[in-house]
Amino acid sequence: MITRLAAWARPLLFRLDPETAHHLTIKALHIAPLAAPAQDDPRLAIEAFGLSFRNPLGLAAGFDKNAQVPERMARLGFGFVEIGTVTPRPQAGNPRPRLFRLVEDEAAINRFGFNNEGHASVHQRLAAHPCTAVPLGINLGANKDTEDRAGDYVQGIEHFADVASYFTINVSSPNTPGLRDLQGAQALDGLLARVLAARDDAAQRHGRKPVLLKIAPDLTLQELDAIVSTARQKKIDGLIVSNTTVTRPPSLRGRAQSETGGLSGKPLFDLSTRMLAETYLRVEGQFPLIGAGGVDSAETAFAKIEAGAALVQLYTALVFHGPALIGKIKRGLLRILAEKNYPRLADAIGTGAADWAAGKASLTKCL
Repeated sequence: MITRLAAWARPLLFRLDPETAHHLTIKALHIAPLAAPAQDDPRLAIEAFGLSFRNPLGLAAGFDKNAQVPERMARLGFGFVEIGTVTPRPQAGNPRPRLFRLVEDEAAINRFGFNNEGHASVHQRLAAHPCTAVPLGINLGANKDTEDRAGDYVQGIEHFADVASYFTINVSSPNTPGLRDLQGAQALDGLLARVLAARDDAAQRHGRKPVLLKIAPDLTLQELDAIVSTARQKKIDGLIVSNTTVTRPPSLRGRAQSETGGLSGKPLFDLSTRMLAETYLRVEGQFPLIGAGGVDSAETAFAKIEAGAALVQLYTALVFHGPALIGKIKRGLLRILAEKNYPRLADAIGTGAADWAAGKASLTKCL
């Protein structure tokens, strides 16, 4: 039912401003009739960060900033859901328009600037309507005008430790001035020290929650070396590779390509997947990775897994393909496993990382 409704509504939504269309989509998800998802094939199950995932496909942060529909998204078939980015105080974000479709490229550019309702409102909503069907990630950010950015992330850990399955420390959004500076070795070391101390303190009351770091795809390899070294030293639980990019591939055709902000969707796939593979090789199995950026099919999801991801996330592809994409990807993954003679999806993790990092792999070669 929901897939038919989405297919019917798509032409109408594409006539609207993208942000308005998104708000209407969230409202529709509140009332749409959603059946319980079919049981996932056990070959798709993944264990990572001390958590169990019934399938590797997750909803990336940005879709449900204020935790309005996490349980509804789980019912669509996702194996995990990440809400946010959430900051301590409510924040209006940057002026509209701030979201742009590049229809010809199946991409989007956003410069939202962490618009959200703040910790108190989002926590109240999650406490009243917890997401229990799948692991729930809380993506944490800092207020634009804060005087203590690390302190904002600490507040997030303290505020959501009772409702989160895991935390994501977002230091890679390009839309908050200076935020990406927190990816520098010295700043990151201090940030992670404070965040992990807060997590360990909260663990005494709410259990230990994994802490992941979300990084940019635009890093140099030297910058990546420093991030991975710090992450390993601090013993974080994982990395998400990657956020949106500030680069603009020459292949872009959409009229909005000149807009400032982070580019997501299909054009991000190659860049983010190479960065994922480079990260996997540097991590050396110390912790799992989540691959994000350009996932829009079973083939792209599987390529991320071969490049080193234990789990994958998507968001922009839903805009262009609708919720039917979720089941299509999962069915396609099972087909690819059979074709490549992998007993389980977990057996494929990282098998193509060296080729991706060396520039010898492509989506075509992987399949």
